[in-house]
Amino acid sequence: MTSSSVVAVSRKATHGPDKPNCAVIRMVAGCGVEGDAHFGATVKHRSRVARDPTQPNLRQVHLIHAELHDELLERGFQVRPGLMGENITTRGVDLLGLCRGAMLRIGPEVVVQITGLRNPCYQLDELQPGLMAACLGRDSEGNPVRKAGVMGVIITGGQVAAGDAILVELPAGPQEVLKPV
Repeated sequence: MTSSSVVAVSRKATHGPDKPNCAVIRMVAGCGVEGDAHFGATVKHRSRVARDPTQPNLRQVHLIHAELHDELLERGFQVRPGLMGENITTRGVDLLGLCRGAMLRIGPEVVVQITGLRNPCYQLDELQPGLMAACLGRDSEGNPVRKAGVMGVIITGGQVAAGDAILVELPAGPQEVLKPV
């Protein structure tokens, strides 16, 4: 188990990146962030809705590690919490190193189950040219590394605010590497 904290929380009622920061967001079990465009039990991502609107929503909440912001700032990008579409910006936990099914206990109430990686999309380049490519890398074997955070579903709802502690719990048994969802 590892602890970390919430740096910022964000939501936006319409699709697209650059979510405004809020003092607090309310998470609803099985649906996501109240007031966010991705709120609901079934898929809300526009391209996925076009294929099959009855799919379960595995992208109810988007988390990005503030360490990515640090890296991008060093490379000359102007980034801040919420800019890349995340609902929760974290610090001190290796989000990309989590496995599928890992649980994040956030604050006194909320439990988020990690479902997969966020695939960086072209909208990042609309914010700043080259930002999408900066969120992609390669490992030592040449495989793509997606750095734009992770997605999850809400198991237990409640409120989340900056400063809330995060506790990571890994599932028992074999651990499945994260894939894009």
